Amino acid sequence: MHKPLTCVEICAGAGGQALGLALAGFHHVALVEFEKDYCETLKMNRPEWNVICEDIRNFDGKLYKGIDLLAGGVPCPPFSVAGKQLGKEDERDLFPEAIRLINEMKPRAVMLENVRGFLDSSFNEYREYILSSIENEGYNVYIQLLNASDYGVPQLRPRVVIVGIKKDEQGIFEYPKSNNKETPTVGEILFDLMSANKWIGAKKWAKAANKIAPTLVGGSKKHGGPDLGPVRARNAWAELGVDGRGVANDAPEKDFDGMPRLTSRMMARIQGFPDTWFFGKKKTAACRMIGNAFPPPVAMAVGKKIKECLEHGSID
Repeated sequence: MHKPLTCVEICAGAGGQALGLALAGFHHVALVEFEKDYCETLKMNRPEWNVICEDIRNFDGKLYKGIDLLAGGVPCPPFSVAGKQLGKEDERDLFPEAIRLINEMKPRAVMLENVRGFLDSSFNEYREYILSSIENEGYNVYIQLLNASDYGVPQLRPRVVIVGIKKDEQGIFEYPKSNNKETPTVGEILFDLMSANKWIGAKKWAKAANKIAPTLVGGSKKHGGPDLGPVRARNAWAELGVDGRGVANDAPEKDFDGMPRLTSRMMARIQGFPDTWFFGKKKTAACRMIGNAFPPPVAMAVGKKIKECLEHGSID
């Protein structure tokens, strides 16, 4: 029998990556998150998790030396196309902290995710510095752009996933293969939620919403609101018959006429969260948490591959 593989999660957010890794078989010994709303969400959904609500700059990794996996969604604003793309000049860039924690914990594997903008040519030098820093800590480093829709998530959501495997591990890491033939459309995945109040137009709407969704956006504390993003994103939602100018409290009523708005529960399902995952009662905060999350099915797919690699040839 294999021992449960241990994991420390940094920048845990609302738990998308952590949930996916838990479903892949990892046991979380600590989750570090700075924002209070997010910490409360983590504790509410998984009371058994050891949630540490503090800045990772103050987090001592030496307490967790020798864990199996260090994972995290390092904040993306420094590399986001929607931001100023300051990269390493951005005070929100926490990659140096991730490198420090790798050095302190010496985990068997590392998994860090970020936005597609991290691959932009303007960040070539810094990206190479980050990857070589991880390699210099004793890891074989892999980097790949993964699309959420390749792993059953009905959304256009490209994310960069960096994986590091300690050089003395026997297993070979490979990114999970696509299974996008099984990815539902927006209409298919939301039909039951849209028709919850017996909306007579639900079936017609679902048939027309026959594509995957554009990328959900969570925004920042300053700019994140209960809507589906800027004009371009709203136009893409309109093509699916969704009014992106706001977020609804409830599904459309029986005689509703026009374009419906998504509820936060619908957004969470599009992001790959189970319906049992609760984001609190504040709609704006919930939308921000959901929109900024890493889809659990993608984390689970990558996590399973890391687990296979770490368990290769080692039976306890």
